[in-house]
Order: sequence, then structure tokens, then C-alpha cells
Amino acid sequence: MKRPRFGRTALAAIGAAAAVVLAACSTTPAGQQASGGATTAAGGLQPVTLQLQWFTQGQFAGYLAAIDQGYYREKGLDVRIKEGGVDIVPQTVLAQGQADYAIAWVPKALASREQGAAITDVAQIFQRSGTRQVAFADKGITQPGQFAGKKIGNWGFGNEFELFAGMTKAGLKPSDVTLVQQQFDMQALLSGEIDAAQAMSYNEYAQVLEAQNPATGQLYQPSDFTLVDWNTDGTAMLQDAIWASTDKLSDPAYQDQTVRFVAASIKGWAYCRDNVAACRDIVVKAGSKLGASHQLWQVNEVNKLIWPSPAAGAGTIDPAAWAQTVNVARTAVNADGQTVLTKDPDPEAYTNDYVTKAIDMLKGEGVDVVGTSYQPETVTLNPGGN
Repeated sequence: MKRPRFGRTALAAIGAAAAVVLAACSTTPAGQQASGGATTAAGGLQPVTLQLQWFTQGQFAGYLAAIDQGYYREKGLDVRIKEGGVDIVPQTVLAQGQADYAIAWVPKALASREQGAAITDVAQIFQRSGTRQVAFADKGITQPGQFAGKKIGNWGFGNEFELFAGMTKAGLKPSDVTLVQQQFDMQALLSGEIDAAQAMSYNEYAQVLEAQNPATGQLYQPSDFTLVDWNTDGTAMLQDAIWASTDKLSDPAYQDQTVRFVAASIKGWAYCRDNVAACRDIVVKAGSKLGASHQLWQVNEVNKLIWPSPAAGAGTIDPAAWAQTVNVARTAVNADGQTVLTKDPDPEAYTNDYVTKAIDMLKGEGVDVVGTSYQPETVTLNPGGN
């Protein structure tokens, strides 16, 4: 089986390619600058560009809701969102000046920072990892040590390090399993080509539950599968965060804009916590290619990664979770013998300064920024996620 090629080399190549494309494809309108203290949009609003890391879906519902509900406008911002995709590296877009903020996983963004990208985590929206390894229940795979001798799928491109950290913790080497380059779907698992597949709790896991079980003629049920959760395993890494330009954070106007942007974004997520179906509708209206029940699942599952938030408030960067992420990024070795990071990130890699001010602002407005009483909803998936 051909081993997947990924790691820092692949990430750097993708980032370079994205930078070339995006340098010629800025969505900022002519005559408007997208940075603190720039020319204002019509109505006195500050134009701001946010780069997503993937296609429009419930993973980004809070930002879409902040636009739909007028939260950004309340904070004097005219926010436009740039959709992500396979060939777009959000932190590269940010570092190249083609966006004001970007949503990116922490280990990937730190790898880019180590390579020279001047970016800073200013709000850690996802407090928990959404990555899972999914297997059919009859395979008997409930923990990483049971991957030995099995065909294990993963996406590569920096998404695989929780898997390798879990295997290392269980005493396994990459050579103890058959690594399979997995597409961004679950077909290889459903067809029996692999024994355990990488999945996000809010996306690919739902895909298997939207598929028909040929043995029963009904949809697969959670009991048909087992999940390895890296949060439980202790090798989880921080994921979706709001990243800002490190250099621009020296500008008081950009600092102020960042506080307002983070505040409105968190308010959008609080809205989605309390209005799951409404946020599903917002995502679908925004142009998601995925079905309505799938998006309802996504918003509900993403809420579980955010709420309840730390006592300090949503978006706060927990030093212990950050340290664990850095440790995994420095020690987990993938099949190519590479780690995400070769050294600890510098102190400017993250700050709670702006999210703390944003939380104070929201508390003053009566927004629940912790969600202590949060309870997820029960979502029924339809065939194909429709």
C-alpha cells in the first residue's frame, strides 16, 4: 500500500501554491483596505475579510450567524467571508495580507508560523477536538492499541498527528499498521477498504449515519460503529481558532477592530448554541452544498466542541490545552518521520488579551459567554443528510 505523503513539506507546498493564487484574487473591493484604520465602507462600517478553512458548512455557523443577525454591524464592521477549500490554506491567506482574520487549526497554523507566517491566535473557538477514528463495531477497535495489523485511513496534510500521537502513546509504530491515504469522505470505510477511518464528529461521522445499511435496508446506527476520541485518549490538539496578523496587532486601530470582531463572532456562536435550527437555516441559505439534516447535525456537534466554555468565557485559550497541542506537535512522528513543529512557538503565537476584552464587552450586553447549562439537542439524520 502506498504511503501518503504529508507533513511540513506538503503543508509548505500547499501554502506556497495558495499564496500565488490568492495574491491575484483578493476579494477586497477597490478603494477599500481590509485592516484596522482603513477606509470605511458605506454607512461608516469598517470592511473586514474573514478566510474560512473549508467550504461553507455548520462548522462556521457562528460567523455566518453574526452576519445574519447583524452582530458585526453592531460592532461597526462590514464582514465578508471567503470560502475555503482543498487548495486554500487560511493562515497563508492571512499572512499574505489577503484577509484580516482566518479560521485555522492550531497545529497547522503553528507550522506555518514556524515557517515565517506572522499570525497570532486571538480566540480559541473550539475548546475540544472534533477528530475521531471510526470503525465498524465488529472490528473490535475501541482504542489505538487495537490499530495494530489493521488498515488505518487518514487524510494527511497535517490532519493526522492526533492519530500518530495516539498510536505512539499505545506503543505502536507507523509500521505496525497499514496506512491508507483517505479521501475526504467515508466511502473507503463503508466499502471495507479500510478498518478505521478518520472523521470529524460534525461531518464525516454523520456521513456514515446517513448511509443505508445493506443488511437491514435502514440507515446505520451509532451502535454499528465504535469511535476513538482523542480527547479521551489525551492526545487531542486544538482546532478552529481565530487568527490575526501579528504585525498588525501593533496598530491600535487593528487591536480595537480585533476586539470587536472577536466579540461579534462569539455572540454569533452563542446565538447558534441557543438557536440550532435557525443557524442550520442560515448555513443552508449561505450556500452549503450539504443537506438540511446534515447541517443541523453539524451545528449541534460543533456546539459540543465550544460549549460549555472555560469559566473565563468562550474563545479563551487554555494554557494547558495549548501546551498539550504543542507537545503533540513536537513529539508525534508521522509515517515520514516528521513532526508538526521542530521547536516551541514563541510567546506571540497566542494571546488572551483581545478575547478577554471581547468577553467583558459581551458580559456588559448580557450575553452568556460560558453556557454552563448548555445541553446538546438530539438530531435525526435523513438519508444522504437531506
